[in-house]
Order: sequence, then structure tokens, then C-alpha cells
Amino acid sequence: RTDFALKEIMSSGGAEDDIPQAERKTVTDFCYLLDKSKQLFNGLRDLPQYGQKQWQSYFGRTFDVYTKLWKFQQQHRQVLDNRYGLKRWQIGEIASKIGQLYYHYYLRTSETSYLNEAFSFYSAIRQRSYYSQVNKEDRPELVVKKLRYYARFIVVCLLLNKMDVVKDLVKELSDEIEDYTHRFNTEDQVEWNLVLQEVAAFIEADPVMVLNDDNTIVITSNRLSETGAPLLEQGMIVGQLALADALIIGNCNNQVKFSELTIDMFRMLQALEREPMNLASQMNKPGMQESTEKPARRENPHKYLLYKPTFSQLYTFLAASFKELPANSVLLIYLSATGVFPSGRSDSEGPYDFGGVLTNSNRDIINGDAMHKRNQSYKEMHCLHPGDLYPFTRKPLFIIVDSSNSVAYKNFTNLFGQPLVCLLSPTAYPKALQDQSQRGSLFTLFLNNPLMAFLFVSGLSSMRRGLWDKCQDYLRKINRDIAQLLTHSRSIDQSFLQFFGDEFLRLLLTRFIFCSATMRMHKIFRETRNYPESYPQLPRDETVENPHLQKHILELASILDVRNVFLENTLDDY
Repeated sequence: RTDFALKEIMSSGGAEDDIPQAERKTVTDFCYLLDKSKQLFNGLRDLPQYGQKQWQSYFGRTFDVYTKLWKFQQQHRQVLDNRYGLKRWQIGEIASKIGQLYYHYYLRTSETSYLNEAFSFYSAIRQRSYYSQVNKEDRPELVVKKLRYYARFIVVCLLLNKMDVVKDLVKELSDEIEDYTHRFNTEDQVEWNLVLQEVAAFIEADPVMVLNDDNTIVITSNRLSETGAPLLEQGMIVGQLALADALIIGNCNNQVKFSELTIDMFRMLQALEREPMNLASQMNKPGMQESTEKPARRENPHKYLLYKPTFSQLYTFLAASFKELPANSVLLIYLSATGVFPSGRSDSEGPYDFGGVLTNSNRDIINGDAMHKRNQSYKEMHCLHPGDLYPFTRKPLFIIVDSSNSVAYKNFTNLFGQPLVCLLSPTAYPKALQDQSQRGSLFTLFLNNPLMAFLFVSGLSSMRRGLWDKCQDYLRKINRDIAQLLTHSRSIDQSFLQFFGDEFLRLLLTRFIFCSATMRMHKIFRETRNYPESYPQLPRDETVENPHLQKHILELASILDVRNVFLENTLDDY
């Protein structure tokens, strides 16, 4: 293939004999590297998606070849321009592939610093206008490459919270799509317009705007920062378990999504990551850490992001995570999914009698649906039942269920005596609260950005930065106090304390208690189904209905001038 391409290139550049040997070798080497890089890149999609070790050496080889290719075209640009006819969009393609490599490496490792690397390559393409000449060529497939580049760049910017860049990119992408459909009259116009609608809805999903003094929007990050989780104080006796792996599953009908990420998945994945560091100071190359010193801080837990998985996909990833879980580690399962309720009456109350949450029905795989409908005594097939998770409770398991049937998971049994906690969302929200479900669940928002969720339930839709910062400081104080309530409780189940040594889980637990206490004090949250629950149950008087915590919540409401939204008399009962 390379020889043929070479002859074509050389003959178009003049008589083959006129070309100096060195230049001919440059073109040959470039063609070889280009071929090799494409081969390796295409092979990435054949790697197993689960299991953490099999793919690393392959990624390392792919990075190596792309690094060589990138440097090679920089060093020999003149010769490649003259003899090969290298076009700027071809350089853009190489840069775009390197950006994709870094992004996929982030997905495989959960190391946020690789997102910064992807961003810098994608940015270079835009700054240097590598794709600008594409529109002059009469080749729709080249324009599609450009549009896909924009979509990928947007995903990376969303994950890095670079919303100002996202807005610019969306405008540029919109113009590009218009130009593309106008020139080529293609059939994929509807799909590309849908991409624009999805990203626009994604950007607007936050229910509250934080504003600077000049009315520009403040971009808030919800990754774990140095001051994020309440510190463990002397005398707090907690377990030494560390969160090592997480499955983040999104299967809600009608929820805002972009790419294969619902807004709930997006929020939860950020709650399980630290703020990105600059990669240059920490690593040399993905998979090739030469420094013998380990980074000073702990890594992010590894994550699998599963958008609308079938039962078999979900179980396969779950089994892979379970198998590779290191000693003294925790597996977290986050389920944001439509509730599935039992279809018939059942006399028993076992782990398959309460329904669960929806898994994707892939009609090619299971033929039992018709029969299933006729016989009420069968259990729901496209559903993750509490009983389906029993085998995995042989290791420490931390489960979060955000669903209209989350309470199905209250009926758990801890068979193996390992640490096990389930945090369960309300199954319904008050009618008076405007329906936000399409823009993400309120429960997940509390776990990701508790202050924004608090403002939303208080009826506020915007806020000045100064007040926001003041409230964030106060919320940190509340979190510290919740941590003390938990660790000093005499009747709390030990599972909570065993998980409390991990920063991420500590923050999720304190936010869960803050969420639950807030909803219990709120005037319009009056039904039991409006409140979060947990397995095992928390001692209410020592946690979610503790007078000391209730006083704090009223104080936060006073700072925001929304005290009238909350009940005062709960304090009088004590």
C-alpha cells in the first residue's frame, strides 16, 4: 500500500529520478508511520472495554507511534509539503487522533490530567486553523471529520467545565453544520442538529446561576479539592477502606444527555474525581511513568461509565470490577435509572419481589418478553433487582440508587458480613417543586453540588459570587459537624464508619445526610416518599433529625434570606 502511494506521490511531484534520496526516504518513513498509526488506532476498538491491565501496553505502543509521527511531520514539514503534498487538514487529523487517545486514556484510567492533554491538542487544531481549508474541497466526508472533531472537543470541554469555550464551539459548530447541509444536501442534517440541541440542553441543566459583579457566569467545579472533604479529626475511629472502582450507570428516560453521558452520570463522575493537576509536572507519558517516586496524592477511583446498558453488559462490567478489586478496597455502584415495579402480587418478600431499576432491553437477545407479559408470576427480566447484587456483597460495596423505585434496595440482606451501604433517593418529589427531572435528579445534584441543590429547593435561581462563597464556607462547617455526628454516634451501623475513612465516600455520606436533613425540614417535602432513605438505616435523632444540624440548616437559610421555606417548629420537639 505504501509503495503504491509513494509512486503516486512521487510521480505527481515531477520525475521520480529528480528526487534526492534523502527526501524520498523522508516520504517513505512518513507513509510508514502514518500507516502504522492508523493500524494501531483502529485496533484500539478491538480491545476489551473492561479489565484494567490488558490494554495498557497496546496504548503505550500507539502513543509512541503517534508521538514519533507528530514530531516527524514537524521536523520535515517542508519536504512533506513539496513531495508528499501534505495538507493542513491531514496534520489536523493527526492532532485530533492524539486528542482522542488522551481522552480514551482518561476514560480507561479516570486520571483527569489526561483531559487537559486532550484539550491542548484539540485547542491547537482550532488555534492553528488546521481544518479551515476543508470547506474548499468538494468532499463531504472531510467536512464530517471536522464536525466530529468539534463534537469531541465539546465533550472534553464539558468534562473540564470550560463552559465559555463550549459556548464558542457550539456557535462555530452550528455555522459549520449550516454550511455543510447547504452545500451537500445530506441526509444526516437531522442528526447533527440533534447534537446541537443536546449540548445546548446540557449547558443549561444547572438550575442556579452564580454571577460575578459584571453579570458573567461563574463556572463552579464540583471535583474533590484539597479543602473538599471534611478532615478526619483525632478520636474519629473509622475504617481504612479505599474506594477503588465505580460503576456509573445511566438509564433514565428523557434525561438531558450528550454523547453517551446523561447529566446525572456527568455529575456523579465529577463527584468521584479530584481536581485535575498539570500532567507535565507529574507524568512523562501515559502508561510510561519513569519516575520512581509516586505522585504525592491518591489516584482517582477507576470508573466504568455505562449508558443504557443491557443486563448482560452491566453484569459483565460488574463482575470485571469485582474480580479486579484490590484488598481493603470498595466497589461503588451508582444507578440512575427508571424504576421497574413488580407486575404481580407476591406472597413472599425476597430480593426479587420488589422490582428494581431498568436495564436496557435489547430485543435481539431475549425472546421471552411475550411469554413474560402473559404470566404475572414471572419476575421482570430487564431489571436489576436487589438480589442481582447479592453475589457482589462478598466484598465491601457502596450502592447509590437514584430512581422512582429506589426503595426496592431497602430490602437488602447483608449475607457475608462485609461493609455494605445503600443510599436511596426519594421515590417522588413534591408537586409544588417544578419538575426538573429532565435536567437531572435533585438527589444526585445534592451529592454533586449540595449548595446549588439547596438554593434550588429554596426557590432561588441566581446568586452573586460573594454570597455563594460565603455559603460554601458555611457548608464546609456543616460538613465537619456532620462528620462528628456520624463518628460520635453510639447506635450507627459500623458499615458507615468503615467507609468513612475514604475521602470520596466521606463526602458522599455527609452530603447525603445534609440532603436528607434539608428535605425533612422543608415545608413542601411532607410525605415519607419525599425523603432519601438508607440501608442500613441511620439513627435519625443522631443524624438527619439532629437538632444541632437543623439549627445549622436554618442558619444557612437565614444567610440566604429563605428561612420561611423551612419549618422552625421541628426544633421545639426536642
